[in-house]
Amino acid sequence: MSHFTHIETQIKDITALQAACAELGLEVQDNTEARGYGSNRIQGDYVVKLRGPYDVALQKATGGPYRLIADLWAGHVEHELGRDFGKLKQLYGVHKASLEARKRGLTIRRQNQQNGSIRMTLCQV
Repeated sequence: MSHFTHIETQIKDITALQAACAELGLEVQDNTEARGYGSNRIQGDYVVKLRGPYDVALQKATGGPYRLIADLWAGHVEHELGRDFGKLKQLYGVHKASLEARKRGLTIRRQNQQNGSIRMTLCQV
């Protein structure tokens, strides 16, 4: 029986994802298997290698963005990536916005807030 769950989110920029994962101290590997419960494995176009026993696979949806697939049993993934992948999604958004801002010649100032949020200020030079 498979424990893998498809997560509704849209990852369109692998460079931004890799930057977010690097900030979390995680590695993104190409075309490999993600670990799940017991001997369960799932193939991913990309896989976020977690420190715990499970990983997160990214599979390209037909004609669309990448979807996240993970074994959510026992909270291992949540422990590293936050509830509903909150830490990963937040940092992905920060890095994606930063990449787009730089393309437009904007400078970015980033401040981590005490409540865990991130405040970004974009300025035109």
